[in-house]
Amino acid sequence: MMTNILVVLETRDGALRPASLEAVGAAHAAANGGTVTALATEQAELDAAVLGSAGADCVLISDVATHSPDGAAATAVRVAKERDANAVFLSATVRGRDLTGRIAAALGTGFAADCTAMEATESGLSFTRPVFGSKALLHVRVNGPVAVASLRGNHFAPAGRDTNAELESCAAESSQAQVLSVAAKSGERPDVSEANRIVAGGRGMGDAANWSMLEAIADKLDGAALGASRAVVDSGWRPHGEQVGQTGKTVSPELYIACGISGAIQHLAGMSSSKCIVAINKDAEAPIFQHATYGIVGKVEEVLPALADAL
Repeated sequence: MMTNILVVLETRDGALRPASLEAVGAAHAAANGGTVTALATEQAELDAAVLGSAGADCVLISDVATHSPDGAAATAVRVAKERDANAVFLSATVRGRDLTGRIAAALGTGFAADCTAMEATESGLSFTRPVFGSKALLHVRVNGPVAVASLRGNHFAPAGRDTNAELESCAAESSQAQVLSVAAKSGERPDVSEANRIVAGGRGMGDAANWSMLEAIADKLDGAALGASRAVVDSGWRPHGEQVGQTGKTVSPELYIACGISGAIQHLAGMSSSKCIVAINKDAEAPIFQHATYGIVGKVEEVLPALADAL
């Protein structure tokens, strides 16, 4: 069944977030010959070739300069109706989660949150999402006129087509609130929720000063981010933005190096879907080894410098 899908893009400082291209690719795979429309709810410099390659047929760019949660949701709802969309996709980022419920409520439908897979069936789209700390998978079908879903990063891929999307301007709906600025920590490392490689540390690192050993590993891996367990963040060693786990960020990188992390269920809930997990821990009975692709039993003070030298 052909499905028209609207993808609400996420931009920051005029640039497109990588997770949005994954959402566009997921929409192309699910559209089954239908139209994929991408919507930037604020002004941005978008590349027609990049978005066309990802799977978008048409890209609408709003005429407002700043992000507004209520304005962006209202604009997405109007465009979904104008384009006769059967589904609306967003990235499961902080902003995406803010907009998903607003859009679904305004369309009079439900939504599937934080999805890791989907399937197009004769009766509509079926979504898969992890529940209970990723110990179970829930298969969801939205009972409503439009299927709204947020998609977890690093689980979908751009389509890889040789096609340019059509760029069009789009009038924005009025809003009552605007985001005037976003105060983000400066640094060259990517956000842990979007990185394909993550070097994470736990309480077994000893103290905050030993994080230089993790930084030495991350410096050797192109585009690597730093992560931390909740115990580390609660101790004040690292900022909350790096926390991985049930009460932090959910990640799914190609490579996750867990250093001095025991593998409590709360941490596993945030990183167990990583493609390759390397665990480094002095306790051979640590639960993390049951989930690791590769395990190194040893003290981080000895293993990490040797690993940095080898890299």
